[in-house]
Amino acid sequence: MAKKNVKKVAAESEVDLVTTVVDQPVETPTKKWEVKDRTYFLKGATPVARIIKGTGIYWFDEEKGYERELMLTSNQRTVFVDEMQGVKRPEHIVFRDGVLKVPKNKVILQKLLSLYHPLIGKVFEEYKPYEEAIEQVDDLELQLKAMNAASNADIDVAEAIMRAEIGSEVSKMSSKEVKRDLLVFANENPQLFLDLMDDDNIHLRNLGIKATESGLIKLSADNRAFTWGSNDRKLMTVPFDEHPYSALAAWFKTDEGMEVLKSIEKRFK
Repeated sequence: MAKKNVKKVAAESEVDLVTTVVDQPVETPTKKWEVKDRTYFLKGATPVARIIKGTGIYWFDEEKGYERELMLTSNQRTVFVDEMQGVKRPEHIVFRDGVLKVPKNKVILQKLLSLYHPLIGKVFEEYKPYEEAIEQVDDLELQLKAMNAASNADIDVAEAIMRAEIGSEVSKMSSKEVKRDLLVFANENPQLFLDLMDDDNIHLRNLGIKATESGLIKLSADNRAFTWGSNDRKLMTVPFDEHPYSALAAWFKTDEGMEVLKSIEKRFK
């Protein structure tokens, strides 16, 4: 009956049959082992059942200086084949709905999964609440930093960042709408928001777009040149294959461009 059940699981699942050799363990095997229940979960897609190979796998033992074959069995006290005695009864490692819960009395299986298995970190992970809490705290602190920066940002900065995200629609929005969308953006994408806050080119691009929209400067129909709006005097040529406003932002940093930038900034004050 046991054999029949195994065949059924295998038919419903994806079976890992590739023999893999690892150079280093995920943790140091000699480290004191904490006896506790452990949970493992699949990375990526989670089929109804997936069998992870528990035989024909190898781990490099640095102390002994050679690769040791591993095998999960139901009747041995070790996963190392060279330490086993008598008949070996191999067992399958089955994840159901992407999860495998291993009680603390199944130390052999836990050690195989946590310390030696070549697919740890690639196909599956061990759930570690402490490490997850650290990541969550870091994420929350980043989110808080972004929200504080968004709350204190002046309208010009808010407009520049939101224009980078949603384009010319910003011009049709009220200051309250821009501020609202900025706070939402900072909350949902804190790292990207902070990166944009520190990007000088974002602010220069926004100023260039505003100057064009107001008629202070003009962008040619072929997107190849900027001119003054008042007299059509050429300011700069857009390099081939560059976005016109990115090129304009870079040009604003040149000696000639800085004079034009100062003039534009005075018009908007």
